[in-house]
Amino acid sequence: MTNKSNRVLYAGSTADLYTRVYEHKTNFFPNSFTAKYNISKLVYYENFHFIDEAIAREGQIKKMARQKKMSLIERSNPEWKDITESLE
Repeated sequence: MTNKSNRVLYAGSTADLYTRVYEHKTNFFPNSFTAKYNISKLVYYENFHFIDEAIAREGQIKKMARQKKMSLIERSNPEWKDITESLE
């Protein structure tokens, strides 16, 4: 996820992506990193069958250099559009 200007990148894992994105968009946790930096735009996600796989992948992504994260996003979403609607 990112903010409107695409300057701040956030990676996380969840068992319920739709609900988690909603929480970010509504600042459900007002003191969180995502609320502080207005992280509300879903630009990339991956599906996994098991949460431990998702958590491991989250760790890999968090360790990536910013340019590598940007390339990962741009392969499937070159315009950095909010893809939340694709979850419905």
